[in-house]
Amino acid sequence: MYSEMIQKRNKLLSEKVIKGLKMRNMDGYYAASREEALQIALSLIPEGASVTMGGCVSAAQIGLKQALIDGNYIFIDRDKEEDKRAAMLKAYDADVFLASANGMSEDGVIVNVDGNANRVSAIAQGPKKVLFIVGMNKVCPDADSAMKRARGIAAPTNAQRFGLNTPCSKTGSCADCMSPDTICCQILITRYSKHPGRIHVILVNDELGY
Repeated sequence: MYSEMIQKRNKLLSEKVIKGLKMRNMDGYYAASREEALQIALSLIPEGASVTMGGCVSAAQIGLKQALIDGNYIFIDRDKEEDKRAAMLKAYDADVFLASANGMSEDGVIVNVDGNANRVSAIAQGPKKVLFIVGMNKVCPDADSAMKRARGIAAPTNAQRFGLNTPCSKTGSCADCMSPDTICCQILITRYSKHPGRIHVILVNDELGY
């Protein structure tokens, strides 16, 4: 649990981020806790909607994944599908795609790196709605520092999590490698949404994801 002063700082900073998102044609929300984040997320997902996600740890951490499995939703769980490629392709026609950010700037630019591109491609185009769950630990001063976070913190941590043989999994530092195991194959910078009401970002007063 964050200290009272960190919580106050996060609330004030979230107002700046949400203002930046609005300027970029995206909707932002602030949740003071994981429980509040879950309620906001469910309010944005109609019952009966088809929902899927990439490897969104943050959605699982706030209880959203389990709530969708247990609730009146069509949840496409690629981890339980025999044909994982078919499951990933279903994401492009889903009502809602769940994601997080590897890094995000204070003025609302979202940065993600990906290995297979199923996650970044679905964020960019396809699903009717994209719902980001973003811990305040992902918010960086600007787009450059958000990119550095994505490459220097999120990528090494995820490479270690997946047991990949990359330089960063061994050193904890990005080597800008071209290893066969690299998960930095595609980089998506979401700086504006062409479609009003498509991208929603829930900022959570907690440390979520990697």
